[in-house]
Amino acid sequence: MRHTLDFEKTISDLQDKISKLKDSGSDKTSLVEVNEQIEEIKVKIDKKLNDIYKKLTPWHKLQVARHPERPHFKDYIKILFQDFEPLSGDRLFKEDPALLCGFATFSDRSVMIMGHEKGRNTEGRIEHNFGMAKPEGYRKAIRLMKLAEKFNLPILTFVDTPGAYPGVGAEQRGQSEAIAKCIEVSLNLKVPTISVIIGEGGSGGAIAIATTNKVLMLEHSVYSVISPEGCASILWKDSKYAEEAAASMKITAQDLKELEIIDSIIAEPLGGAHRNSSETIKNVGNALKTSLKQINNLDKIELLNQRKNKYLMSLNKS
Repeated sequence: MRHTLDFEKTISDLQDKISKLKDSGSDKTSLVEVNEQIEEIKVKIDKKLNDIYKKLTPWHKLQVARHPERPHFKDYIKILFQDFEPLSGDRLFKEDPALLCGFATFSDRSVMIMGHEKGRNTEGRIEHNFGMAKPEGYRKAIRLMKLAEKFNLPILTFVDTPGAYPGVGAEQRGQSEAIAKCIEVSLNLKVPTISVIIGEGGSGGAIAIATTNKVLMLEHSVYSVISPEGCASILWKDSKYAEEAAASMKITAQDLKELEIIDSIIAEPLGGAHRNSSETIKNVGNALKTSLKQINNLDKIELLNQRKNKYLMSLNKS
């Protein structure tokens, strides 16, 4: 059964009608009538989805970005990449399953891929720590970024995390240093790098692997320095103001494209990525091919200068 978002109640009611109609037909005549009614309702659903998703607020987009049925990094690996060879461990502490990395083939070319994995069910979410990487995850990313550079491989990253893990153990093992070092290494890589925000891009946990030549965002994904709930807790001392915070923080792909924080927006199917995972993943694949083609022939100095202009110059402006 599909997880229904608060603002999709009317859609859910129409889908329930379809389910009831499918159970009601008994003879050939009634089946024809039932099918006609179902098709009429499907047209209504598409119209309502179109109306609703044209007017999504930042808070609504945050809910869509967090939808549990949205395609995860593992889904992208299965469809977009061949010969995926996972690489584990930071060679300092242990493996971090919140951040998956490895060699793969994309569009007939060897690449290094890495991305957050939140997990599908309760067991998976616990295993992957809800996509919240610890220092060992970012140190693994550093190790493999350098390995990709050694073999002159493009790096493709997929961001979907509420943020880096904030636990005591992570802080004791140098969470902030690991993220800062990951950003530093990302800035100085001499190979093409592209990141895609596929769901939730939260705080330094996202920026650590999204400091790339090209940053792409799915249409209903979000990217922010802190979660709206966290922002509300700081500014208003109450997380119930999260919706107001989301509206003020400019977290949507559309806002960030206008502010020139990201490079392009990838279209999602009508009603969000969770309604058609295969189409979403196909769109991401096409966008990656286009972006990779744009930077593939840049030499090492040009790649470095592009990142320098993108991040350091904009920092000076602010």
